[in-house]
Amino acid sequence: MQIPFDPLTGLKAFVVANALSTLGAPKQIISPLVQHLPKLWELYHGFGMTTLELNPIRMREDSKGRLTPVACDFKCGFDRDDPRWQRLDLPAHLFAVDYSDFEQEINQLRTYQGQSDVYVINAKGSILAPTFGGGANSLVTQMLGDDAIISSDFGGNPPYEKMKEVARICFKHWIEQSNVLFIIGGKSNNTDIFETFRAMADALREHFSQHGPTPLYVLVGRGGPNLVRGMGALRDTLDSLGLPYTFFGFDSDMSEVVLYAKQVDQWMKAGGREQIAAKLGIAVKQAA
Repeated sequence: MQIPFDPLTGLKAFVVANALSTLGAPKQIISPLVQHLPKLWELYHGFGMTTLELNPIRMREDSKGRLTPVACDFKCGFDRDDPRWQRLDLPAHLFAVDYSDFEQEINQLRTYQGQSDVYVINAKGSILAPTFGGGANSLVTQMLGDDAIISSDFGGNPPYEKMKEVARICFKHWIEQSNVLFIIGGKSNNTDIFETFRAMADALREHFSQHGPTPLYVLVGRGGPNLVRGMGALRDTLDSLGLPYTFFGFDSDMSEVVLYAKQVDQWMKAGGREQIAAKLGIAVKQAA
């Protein structure tokens, strides 16, 4: 039986193959991606989507050694006026909008550069985790569970001003109840770590100046351009504020760093918060 040749599908595969070759992708992953990536257009077009994002895509090897791309984080948006989205039979509550004040403030910062995706997981949580990257967000959210206050993705190389405002809003709503400020992400390709860390450090310094210090342990796991310079700027601020901290670089296993964050949170709940408060010379404020 002959299968009709679809010239449009062939053209899509050709475009994908050329793009991957131009980017210098390893040869062993080009063929699997060429086979699967053009199917995303059918998914996008066939169900009335307005956006579709996979970030990251990882390659999984089967028992025969063949590679298959796996979407580790999937995001999409629908044109509600296009009836094709109804083919998915999605429950109505997925489209209900009930944003908290925090989410509304962050959403107002959506710009062409830098992401600002947030969702409140547990308003009584004890770990505030500004996260960079969709894959990191999925792992961190899953592993922290109810200890996490928010689910977030602030990647996309946000400029200093935007990152500082994002951090300011996060600190305003959640820093008082947090045991751990957990700044976490994978190894970035384009996000300037110095700019993001400098912005967060300045926002934290200003928050302490305006509202007073609070017992807090700062934990960082990150990689990317200007990492050492960024860590240096953040370290200087934390030293001046008298806060304890631990930094992990890009060579650290992210899951181990997340487990470390949970251990620090338990230590804070078991008396560490009081120790830091005593060092800061303030009355202890119990986390929720």
